[in-house]
Amino acid sequence: MSCCGPNRRTVLGALGLAALLPFAGRTRARALPDAAVATDLEVVTITDTSVILTWTTLAPDSAGRLIPVDADTHVRIGPADSARAPVPVFADDHPTPFHYAEIGGLEPGRAYRFEAWSAGLRATPALSLTTSDPAAPEARGEFTTLVPPPGRRLRTLALANDVHFGEQVSGLIAGDLPPGVRQGPGLAPYPEVMLAGVLDDLRRPDRGAELLLLAGDLTAEASELDTRTVRARLDGWGALGRDYLAVRGNHDRPHTGGEYAGCAPAPADHRDCWADAFSARQQLVEHEVGGLRVLGLDTSSLDGAGGSIERAQFDHLAERLRADPDRPTLLFGHHPVTTESGLTNLAGPGFVLDGRDSGELQALYTRSPGVFLQHSGHTHRNRRTRPDVPCAVEFLEVAAVKEYPGGYSLLRLYEGGYMVNFYKTRTEDARRWSALTRGEYFGLLPDYTLGTCADRNHVVPRDFSGLR
Repeated sequence: MSCCGPNRRTVLGALGLAALLPFAGRTRARALPDAAVATDLEVVTITDTSVILTWTTLAPDSAGRLIPVDADTHVRIGPADSARAPVPVFADDHPTPFHYAEIGGLEPGRAYRFEAWSAGLRATPALSLTTSDPAAPEARGEFTTLVPPPGRRLRTLALANDVHFGEQVSGLIAGDLPPGVRQGPGLAPYPEVMLAGVLDDLRRPDRGAELLLLAGDLTAEASELDTRTVRARLDGWGALGRDYLAVRGNHDRPHTGGEYAGCAPAPADHRDCWADAFSARQQLVEHEVGGLRVLGLDTSSLDGAGGSIERAQFDHLAERLRADPDRPTLLFGHHPVTTESGLTNLAGPGFVLDGRDSGELQALYTRSPGVFLQHSGHTHRNRRTRPDVPCAVEFLEVAAVKEYPGGYSLLRLYEGGYMVNFYKTRTEDARRWSALTRGEYFGLLPDYTLGTCADRNHVVPRDFSGLR
């Protein structure tokens, strides 16, 4: 069952021609011929002291089709204001087609020139609007590190969404079209690979997330098995309510049918497997850490892809905000909120939070100056959108865990503001799947989901001096 496959992707389906997915299901080339290319260069992450680059090496097989090919990974970087050419700063001779280079030790607020190389080939961006734009770091060969907010760093939170645990084919619009992407024979299902990649990342010292916020669509269709299994995977990483918080998305909604018969009753003869594993329908999730208030919204409707907030949950939220309107507050929920999001996502205004609920929610934020950010999923893209009312709230959509670009965002809080950075997951299997799924929807997916460099990496001033 699916409530939103065709609806969300109608526009991309209309744009499809006769193109096929590049190298999906193909085996890796054994040698690097003269016709090889290093392509799909992306400057994914730029912090105050680091940068992450990714790219892919491809070569033609016997039929002339480009498939992944092993090569080494090298990066050169130098200050943009220096007369010297960029110098080698990263070298990894472990052969891989799916290159990931993270370079640290950079100076905040400084411009750098860079070059990425594999097997003597300089990596170039794909022919996509996002990375070939003259202003993009990939096209310019130059990036500028962020300037962190003033004061000491207080804590780090991770923002993630759209795992779709139980999904078997990625990228379908209707039926079996366009050609979807399946996991290779003998490999673990891709939602498991990508979720494991996120959880592995977040515990490493260089990420160090203290709390993971999961904004919905953890499952493909909220079956009892998938819901319990994804809960078990998360519990193997940390404790619900302490290390991670989760709200449901439209895919996690109550369902009908015999396979759901063993789950909790829900309205209109539906059954709610999510309620058995996580929380009741339309229930506000509440958490506090070091003075920071975190509130999770269940924006799922009983049926359909769009979002809504029922009166009891709205009243509960309003009560909490009214009791302490100035407390620094982060909200997360599956459906994006703003009119801009409704007009710019591929499925249109009906895909985001209901217009009446959106208006009431944003009006509530105008009376709650402590609210500073709302994290959403659902659109599978990195994007910031403008509020419809004068409120100092960032409305941030984070790309999906399950497919290209495949990752999560880190929210680093400082005394004087916060910094947002998007990260691709970096395990070998996750990098492979991310590279394969960039070919979804006839190769148009990157222009929709990657987002601009500023959508993925930015700093916002804010007074958090009262947090611990």
